[in-house]
Amino acid sequence: MASPNPDLPRPAPAPTDDPDALRARLPYRPCVGIMLINRAGLVFVGQRIDTQVDAWQMPQGGIDPGESADEAAHRELLEEVGTDEVAVLSRTRDWLSYDLPDSLLGRVWGGRYRGQRQHWYAMRLTGAEERIDIATDHPEFEDWTWVEAPRLPALAIPFKRRVYEQVVAELGHLAQPLRT
Repeated sequence: MASPNPDLPRPAPAPTDDPDALRARLPYRPCVGIMLINRAGLVFVGQRIDTQVDAWQMPQGGIDPGESADEAAHRELLEEVGTDEVAVLSRTRDWLSYDLPDSLLGRVWGGRYRGQRQHWYAMRLTGAEERIDIATDHPEFEDWTWVEAPRLPALAIPFKRRVYEQVVAELGHLAQPLRT
């Protein structure tokens, strides 16, 4: 019997009072994340619309069935930032993952995932910064700014900080100003 494809959506599990048991049964949601770097070597971060927490994040999102991680990264960037005028600099060697906190487990993504496993991309913005427009068809950010790469983990929501530390460790050296 073939094993189920972990990348396809699954029905939400039955509710449980034991978050560890629920987490053990759920897969990770396959996703991408983008460290978008401008000409000055700073990284794009946005403040999510759907949270009251003072946390900022880089663009990220799910990989659709039949879509490659590279395709998803460009699509997510266009959907969240309004432009995909970029050059890909690098990608993380391995998947990076995080678990949802107990308070979100079973509530987000239809309760089908324990967290996300992500391939992260470092991309250089090649278009004009004025082309960035977070007022997209389905906006995710209410505000955005550029920050130095080492600041990223401190700005992230606590359950994503370890992943942001890994992204900075592996890709942060690419966040350098362009020489003219």
